[in-house]
Amino acid sequence: MHLPHLELLTPEDEHRIEEVFSSLRERYKDYKDPWGFNLDLCEKTVRTILPLYRSYFKVRVFGAENVQDKPYIVASNHTGQLPIDGAMITLAFAMEVHPPRVLRAMVERFMAQLPFVGDFSAQTGAILGDRGNCEYLIDHGESILVFPEGVRGISKNTPDFYKLRTFSQGFYRIAIQKKTPILPVCVIGAEEMFPFVFHAKKLADMLKVPSMPLSLNFLPLPSPIDIYIGEEIAIPTHFEEETPEKEVKESVFHIENTIRRMIVHGLKNRRPFFDHIRKPISKYVIREFRTKGNT
Repeated sequence: MHLPHLELLTPEDEHRIEEVFSSLRERYKDYKDPWGFNLDLCEKTVRTILPLYRSYFKVRVFGAENVQDKPYIVASNHTGQLPIDGAMITLAFAMEVHPPRVLRAMVERFMAQLPFVGDFSAQTGAILGDRGNCEYLIDHGESILVFPEGVRGISKNTPDFYKLRTFSQGFYRIAIQKKTPILPVCVIGAEEMFPFVFHAKKLADMLKVPSMPLSLNFLPLPSPIDIYIGEEIAIPTHFEEETPEKEVKESVFHIENTIRRMIVHGLKNRRPFFDHIRKPISKYVIREFRTKGNT
């Protein structure tokens, strides 16, 4: 059957997709997934969104050489109002990392329970982010993608873009128990997809949804995205499940600061995107927020 979107794939893309999924089918040939993970659907999804990854968001990946062939907990900043950052990171680890892997993204219960979206996300690798699920996947050699900021990461008004929210500790407790190293990641460019945002918290509460972003644009703009993969952070050998909260908090704060430094570096090397329009308006929006005491 002729699919129009395949016309947007270059011969190099076609070759890479075949190479990647040949490797993944060998990897998963004996794997039984309790959540319905479907490698054929993953391939169809990659064929659909790879043109967006290459041509619309023009994704660049730095640090792919830092990824070794072993399980990780991949911890990233959360950015961009919609979880497009998760899709781009997942695609990067499939297409740019050797050997390729499918990151198993941890999603909020709200998303996992959505009709169609919940089933589709499960079949393409995402699962509800509870401890038992994470432990099962790590035991089976899988790598986990977590956003320690949670939904707060994509619930930022314009003045708070790229300001990390305090990281939760749950992912690190799992890393301690499973002795799984942390791989820090940062995404630059996703905030600019929706450059002027206000979150209507009262409306979100009324509708019983995690966030309600109001933006000047309804579709994401083609902001160029950079993904930085840092060097792995090992779990201290003396850490155990009963390690005091103070020590765990210090280690989580170290990861948070590592990603914060990566963001600073990434912002210095960010590609321009309508800067002559976006920057003056952003400065005005930030000034208005501060004047009205909203920051």
